[in-house]
Amino acid sequence: MASRRAAASLVKATAPLARTATPAARVRVTAQSALRQYHNHTPLIRRQQQSSALSSPLISKAAAGSSRLATARAYSTDAEAKPHKIWDFEALQQLTAAPSPSSITIIDVREPHELQSTGRIPGALNIPLTSAPDSFHITPEEFEDRFGFPRPGPDAEVVFYCRAGVRSRAAAGLARDAGWEKVGEYPGSWLDWAERGGKVQR
Repeated sequence: MASRRAAASLVKATAPLARTATPAARVRVTAQSALRQYHNHTPLIRRQQQSSALSSPLISKAAAGSSRLATARAYSTDAEAKPHKIWDFEALQQLTAAPSPSSITIIDVREPHELQSTGRIPGALNIPLTSAPDSFHITPEEFEDRFGFPRPGPDAEVVFYCRAGVRSRAAAGLARDAGWEKVGEYPGSWLDWAERGGKVQR
């Protein structure tokens, strides 16, 4: 009987904590969940990319035969967030090839050692998700001290990519949660960029 009372007391004590989690705690939980999903599903993502039999919502009817990503931007939805703008290879290539600087910021959320071995999409900033999941929740001063460059403002349009599209979706969600509204993601990410022969900045 005593053990039942103790268990009931524990449930009552922990329930309010779950409801009143701090923003930093929510950021950690979201990032940890995304990383678990990334590590658990990377083999599945690789198989999906290699299999031409699998269909994708990003493949338009006109391009289904060649299995090329649609040039038009589709949308990605999270359960509790507004849609993220979806970027494909062609749109991102046009952005990086523009002669004048764009107001759109490309953000690579892979870890620095990953960029050292592969390079990055030209002009992309490196804001790693795994080691710094709170990057869009800290103050601008803290961000600049940490990374050595200013963070894009909340009114700026940002496009996230990673290796295979899982971390970039999580990063887009975190940025949206922190107040950024013009948020996009490149689901094909680095694997698609490299496979299609996109330019590399080292």
